[in-house]
Amino acid sequence: MPFLLAPGPRRKPSAPPLTPPPSRSGGESGPSPHRSAFRPDIEGLRAVAVLAVLAFHAEIPGLAGGFIGVDVFFVISGYLITGLLVREAISTGRIRLGDFFSRRARRLLPSAAVVLAAVAVAGAWLTVPLRRTDLEYDVLSAALSLANWRFVSQRTDYLAAGHDQSPLLHFWSLAVEEQFYLFWAPLLAVVVLCAARAVRRGRAVRSVVALVTGALVLGSFALSLHWTEDSVSLAYLGTPSRVWQFGVGALLALLPWHLLRGPRTLRLLCGWGGAAAIGWCVVAYDASTPYPGYAALVPTLATAAVILAAIPGRGERNVQGPYGVGRLLAGRAPRAVGRLSYTLYLWHWPVLVLAEARLGALGWPARTALTLAAVLPALATMRWVEQPLRRSRTVSELPRRGLAVGVSAIVLPVALALVVGTATLHLMGPATPVDVKGLPPGAVSGPSLLARAAGASAGDGPVVPNPAQARKDFPPDRDCQVAPEVTRSPECLFGAVDSPDRIVLLGDSHAGQWFSPMLALAAQRGWALQELVKQGCPLPQLAVDSPQLGRAYRECDTWRADTLDRLRTGPKPKLIVIASLNRYTTDRHLLTAAWEKTLKPLRATGAPIVYIEDTPVPGTDIPACVSGAPDGAAACAFSRAEAVPADPLARRIASGAVPGVRSISVNPVLCPGDGPTCPAVRDRILLYRDDAHLTNVAAVVLAPRLERLLTGSGALPAATAPATPAAPAAPGADGWTELLRDDFEGPAGSRPSPADWQYDLGTCYPGCPAPQWGTGEIETMTDSTDNVRLDGKGALEIVPTREGEQWSSGRIETVRSDFAPPPGGVLRIEASIALPDVTGPKAAGYWPAFWTLGAPLRDGYTGWPGVGELDIMESVNGRDTVFGSMHCGVLEGGPCEEPVGLTSGPQACASCRTEFHAYAVEVDLGAREVRWYLDGRVYHRVSAGRMDAGTWKRAVDHGVFLILNVAIGGKLPAADGATAGPATEPGHPMRVDQVTVKVKGGEGGGGSG
Repeated sequence: MPFLLAPGPRRKPSAPPLTPPPSRSGGESGPSPHRSAFRPDIEGLRAVAVLAVLAFHAEIPGLAGGFIGVDVFFVISGYLITGLLVREAISTGRIRLGDFFSRRARRLLPSAAVVLAAVAVAGAWLTVPLRRTDLEYDVLSAALSLANWRFVSQRTDYLAAGHDQSPLLHFWSLAVEEQFYLFWAPLLAVVVLCAARAVRRGRAVRSVVALVTGALVLGSFALSLHWTEDSVSLAYLGTPSRVWQFGVGALLALLPWHLLRGPRTLRLLCGWGGAAAIGWCVVAYDASTPYPGYAALVPTLATAAVILAAIPGRGERNVQGPYGVGRLLAGRAPRAVGRLSYTLYLWHWPVLVLAEARLGALGWPARTALTLAAVLPALATMRWVEQPLRRSRTVSELPRRGLAVGVSAIVLPVALALVVGTATLHLMGPATPVDVKGLPPGAVSGPSLLARAAGASAGDGPVVPNPAQARKDFPPDRDCQVAPEVTRSPECLFGAVDSPDRIVLLGDSHAGQWFSPMLALAAQRGWALQELVKQGCPLPQLAVDSPQLGRAYRECDTWRADTLDRLRTGPKPKLIVIASLNRYTTDRHLLTAAWEKTLKPLRATGAPIVYIEDTPVPGTDIPACVSGAPDGAAACAFSRAEAVPADPLARRIASGAVPGVRSISVNPVLCPGDGPTCPAVRDRILLYRDDAHLTNVAAVVLAPRLERLLTGSGALPAATAPATPAAPAAPGADGWTELLRDDFEGPAGSRPSPADWQYDLGTCYPGCPAPQWGTGEIETMTDSTDNVRLDGKGALEIVPTREGEQWSSGRIETVRSDFAPPPGGVLRIEASIALPDVTGPKAAGYWPAFWTLGAPLRDGYTGWPGVGELDIMESVNGRDTVFGSMHCGVLEGGPCEEPVGLTSGPQACASCRTEFHAYAVEVDLGAREVRWYLDGRVYHRVSAGRMDAGTWKRAVDHGVFLILNVAIGGKLPAADGATAGPATEPGHPMRVDQVTVKVKGGEGGGGSG
């Protein structure tokens, strides 16, 4: 920033000044008066510039264009620096670069060093560890005058988005200015050297420098226009696109404006017109203004007009008339703010950002108060750092001393940043990539993210990945998530690239986050994976703006059209997986139409299409938050309502309004339950790498769940051979295809096959959405062979036991949850069961059951009874009766008469306790009914006509899992008139001879699975 580059009012020297003799050529060829006199109006103009910037940063309503204050500074800098250098060249015949850089170093760097050091130290206290490491990198780049390029790299990197603002973001303009000094002074020195023979003729030097400056202005302005169109970050923060503004100020100092004659009225209008234009920009510009581009011409030329209006003419010492804008700017108050402008600019932004880091987001009144509070450290820095070094004869006497001060001012913050940053990195742990091969397996279903026995703890320990790793935990897809400026994806084939079969992953970066699991699923099947993903580009055909490009995202439209055409004309994929951020518009009608325009050509390919619902969007930097709360990541939970809004496309797919497209969601495990918040960490897995995207680690552990959801939807075939349970055999002679059969063969006292069965433990599902299993039971379910075991004779025994007053029993369910009738076909579930052989008071509270639940329930165990429950066999209190029921619809009442359900009522069965009987249920989508069988006899039916179509579909048209258990106590035995008590006798098992699941008929003629 060009703060106080003019020397200000000069004190009378105590010794003869070390100044060269005046130019011998004199007159017009010598230094003009306006270039050597102090300009108080410029000091006041600096006040206008800094106040505009401060108002912008304080977010004062109506002053959103205050960012143009930086442009004002650039023009002033170009004017003052160029005038200073050219006067020296004309007077001495050369430019002493050592003197120049010594003055700049002792003037600018010490104050900046104080702020950088303060930020480095304060950041260690006020910011979380991960943000602290980012901050120390910012300190390093700011101290080395490279801050603008660091922020360019961050802002143009779409995948690095979502971080909090840096307290040193404003140092970008200081870096631009210092880079300009490093370039401009040596360039003028070379130009002067080349014009050595004409050096005594000031007009020649000015003419050569003016020509060079003019060429730079035109080239830089053209580049600024180009970058504003293609990369707003480069245009705004890049030095080459800002040089033209310094150049405009330089031309003011180079051209002989003092020779122009004109009425004072013209100067008056020029000055006030420039001031009005600056004010208009502050009020009229905002974040939507393409900038810098053509818009930057207004504040740049307006500043030039204000400066030009007060350039003295020939023979004049000043032109500050009583009505000129310069008279106002030269007042005591504007000049006082102008003198403080440099240190105030340095301090105000760190004060704002660090305060918000500790206090949270603040409104404009609080931000304004904090900005005013920054005056105190600014005054202190000016009083005890800036002015003493400016006025020190010891420092200014020799250039090397000023340079030494500058070098020290660089070394101090660099050293502090290295010390604090290294300590923080050590605290956070390694930032090396996570070895995904060593990750624990993910759960196939259920509310837990990781696979483990139900009810077991995830254990203690650090989160994986740690916050430093999470920040860089991207999918290993190289450059296949193409950048905003790219209009065509490369081939991007992975896995079995020579295979004719492939999965296509299509969408924006929210699709790209599924790269690793999709690659694993493709590899298991010997297929290829093709990734067609573009950053920030909505898959539905919406017109959007790109924050990175700062304009309409035309590249997105081109990329989308090209990608859809490639899929249309290329080989047919085995599966197309689509995903997209669902926040590009809030207009649902527009979004629906936009999706249809994209889905229509996708459906034309004939490939199965699966939409993965958008994952939660935290809206805050999750790794940074977790780094500050490693032992209490719950503090980083975020609002469910804001993070998981309703997904219109998923709802339309579920309603059947989008034929040919299926929808799946992992959100029930990423944001389980129905509470007000979603977690940042689950089972020690850090879920998000920024404010919107999953870590690659989270995506990897979700792979088994995604596979189940995809295979369960019928869109993806099982990866295993046909002989395994997951892939059904061919239909038998009777037309039935067997999906599961377990005859429970095995040694006495052994467990049922873990390939087919898993245990439910404790008194509720993980997360305990319904204590006592939601039915008031009093037993604790275990995996002990005391409660669940094979009898060695081909039967399974589930045995309730009691120790003291504590009952234990067993509850097992099938590993698979995708047992479903084929479209238009029949699903038959059957078991041969002998009920516990106990009756009378000894059987009080006994509740054996064989039943099913809808597969969607496993993802969080919520949604009952809408997801459907089929009670194939139940009996209570040792009665010689059994019954079947269907639960569906809503919790109270509804078409399924909850909580009782659509029940058969008691069916007499005198030998059901002493002998095996066959219990079965058939879900017949063709006949649109569910049938219950006892020993081959239908005794209960529920038809689709008893409920609305939506309730029927949600209850039966999906996969189910099977459950075998013996409960003790609860609402149903109590309703029958008995409950477990001292007389209830433990140790009587329910015995299961075999369980069979099979399907028949339907459109596919085969089965499900």
